[in-house]
Amino acid sequence: MMNTTLSGRNVYEDFELESDVLYFKLGTLGLVSFHGRNYNIKKRMTAEQIQQLTANSSFYPVNTNCYINIGKIKSIAGGVVYFGSEYHESKQVPVPRRKQYVLQQLFTQRTINNELRITP
Repeated sequence: MMNTTLSGRNVYEDFELESDVLYFKLGTLGLVSFHGRNYNIKKRMTAEQIQQLTANSSFYPVNTNCYINIGKIKSIAGGVVYFGSEYHESKQVPVPRRKQYVLQQLFTQRTINNELRITP
């Protein structure tokens, strides 16, 4: 019975924040909802864990309880952040107009930094 990924890691129990999570939402009583490409996971966390999570520079707050992984954004259009190449097939999060501008700046800067990165 195989319920782990090919890498031997079960994404549902052992996900890596920056590489697996597209965005997360903070709920009540320490409940945090993590959204990946093909899953949503809810975990109860302590106030300290949530503080560390929200301080992570890879994630940008689009409202009081939703943080988007800047590195996973594929496009931003019409007040919506898309995490896949196809609009109709991708997970998406609506963002306020004032946050959309900042996200576009961060997204553009990340793209420039990735293009300038020299690999051996």
